[in-house]
Amino acid sequence: MKPEELDSYAVPSDPQIHPNGTAVAFVVTRMDFEGDRYVRQIHLWDGTISRVFTTGPFDGSPRWSPDGSTLAFVRKDDKDGAVTQLALMPFDGGEAEVVTELALGVTEISWAPDGRSVAVVGVEYRSEYADLDDDERARVPKRITELPSRFDGLGDLYDKRSGLFLFDVESKAVERLTADTYDVGEIEWRPDGNAIAFVSSQHATKSLDPGAQVWEIDVSGGEPTAMTEVCFGPTPSYSPDGTLHVAMVPAVDGWPDLAPLKRRGSSGEWEDVTPSYDLSLFPIAPKITPAGPQWLADGSFVSVVEDRGSVRVSRFLPDGTVEDLIDAKQAVSGVTSRPDGSAMVYAASTTDNPGEVYWYEDGQSTAITDLNSGFSDSVSLVTPEHFTVPFDGGHVDVWVYLPDGEDPVPTLLNIHGGPAAQYGWGFFDEFQVYTEAGYGVVACNPRGSSGAGRDHLRGVVGTWQSDDPPDVIDVTAALDGALERFPRLDRDRIGIMGGSYGGFMTARMTARDERFRSAVAERGVYSWTSFTGSSDIGQWFPNGYLETSLIEDAEAVWKASPLAEATRINTPTLIIHSENDYRTPIEQGEQLFGVLMANGVTTEFLRFPGEGHEMSRGGSPKHRRERFKAILEWHGRHL
Repeated sequence: MKPEELDSYAVPSDPQIHPNGTAVAFVVTRMDFEGDRYVRQIHLWDGTISRVFTTGPFDGSPRWSPDGSTLAFVRKDDKDGAVTQLALMPFDGGEAEVVTELALGVTEISWAPDGRSVAVVGVEYRSEYADLDDDERARVPKRITELPSRFDGLGDLYDKRSGLFLFDVESKAVERLTADTYDVGEIEWRPDGNAIAFVSSQHATKSLDPGAQVWEIDVSGGEPTAMTEVCFGPTPSYSPDGTLHVAMVPAVDGWPDLAPLKRRGSSGEWEDVTPSYDLSLFPIAPKITPAGPQWLADGSFVSVVEDRGSVRVSRFLPDGTVEDLIDAKQAVSGVTSRPDGSAMVYAASTTDNPGEVYWYEDGQSTAITDLNSGFSDSVSLVTPEHFTVPFDGGHVDVWVYLPDGEDPVPTLLNIHGGPAAQYGWGFFDEFQVYTEAGYGVVACNPRGSSGAGRDHLRGVVGTWQSDDPPDVIDVTAALDGALERFPRLDRDRIGIMGGSYGGFMTARMTARDERFRSAVAERGVYSWTSFTGSSDIGQWFPNGYLETSLIEDAEAVWKASPLAEATRINTPTLIIHSENDYRTPIEQGEQLFGVLMANGVTTEFLRFPGEGHEMSRGGSPKHRRERFKAILEWHGRHL
């Protein structure tokens, strides 16, 4: 697979079974190099064939009305400055109608149980900024009173608020249910249709921690009621009997950790539903749509599960029994079920297929789409070899991608972001591009990664300021194991690369291991000291991993930073960063570049304008293509 072929495949997501139990709506996304954009359309499988149902150019979040007569979805047209709005389309055909005009668009939608209204999360300017025109808004000084004041992928937050709105299908009236003094998200209807749950941060220390609460508001009006204490990452849902369930890390400062599912008792107490389950049911990355448990009529629920490089599907019964339903070497990105659980539909990718939609019934999965067979047949795609390397108390999963042939190949060690994420059995365009270019790729899930249990996830907490962090030990062992098992991997031509946490690790590894002849450090954290003040998660993320803060122990925070040992880096290093990255702001790359330049290291700084932290996965198609070409040129020059 070459960088020029990124627009040759399609990615399905967000499958939704129709109330008739047979039809399925799902989203298909493709790159468009000519327009330098993504085209997203909703497709419909009618039980026999699949066809394009909406024309786009940017449609998503399909949701069926309870009676199945109407599909609600979000749509953004191709005009400059356009934002997503709620649209409705008849199931039996006809034109889609955009029915909202919220100033900054719609981000979530959910049908009322009676089908008479649609709840939406909409974004509007705060009252003091609402009457400004674009020129005035650009000129007026930004008065910041909360953190974060900007967020990666969203831009400035100080002048806008998200709110809960109710769209009446018959009258087409839009009513705001929540005040404009706080933000909302993760909306869920209570089954009786009288209330909606949502997530919001309204506590006094919200600028300094990642905490949030689940609230419930009556659709007839009134103030919302807090249903949980302040916690980390709550995701609400209701079982069919109306019981509120929330996946959450109970401690507001508890990240990284698993988020067990809890149910609210009749007296308001919270009980564990999955007390002994040691895998993540609600992965943070990649994004799972629809998110959260999919409830069935008998009180059981279906959920995706991260497990050692796979993302599978399991059913959790009320008695605590867990049934593994879909357990192949693949990465499921979304699943929905018939209410009685007799059939499911899911989207999934494998290492050699970017994705299809599958129907699961009677223990068998059948593909109901054929989006990528032509792509898979026309390009060179590699299936990896898998092995493990042990450490005291566990093991690390490792994958090796090798191009065709018998000759030795230069080695590229890849390190994923997160660190609470995983490499594995899903499709990853990066590895296919590098093997096509003649490289052997080594990828692993060191301690700190998700998908291997709580101890593995938290295995790096409090260690980055130590002399021998476990993740450095694990990545080194994975590379050594790959070189030993696969003689084609050239020991004298080894490159290293990674993004975000992977960029952090790239800088750390090149300072500690002289084997690397080439490095690409992308959107990394290189100084936890400055990250604390500049990142949209800087007030809390370092504290969770370092178990201290800049105020409590500035020396430890600095010692955990790659810049503290950057004078030991001699590896030629390409630094890639996006200028609108608010997660790991570009000042991180600027600092590393300056230090390497001052030390006489061969280095270049590639800056992508207008892009954020997700550029390599969701940025401009042309930028993604140019990024690949720059990486291949750099490794080609030095390996």
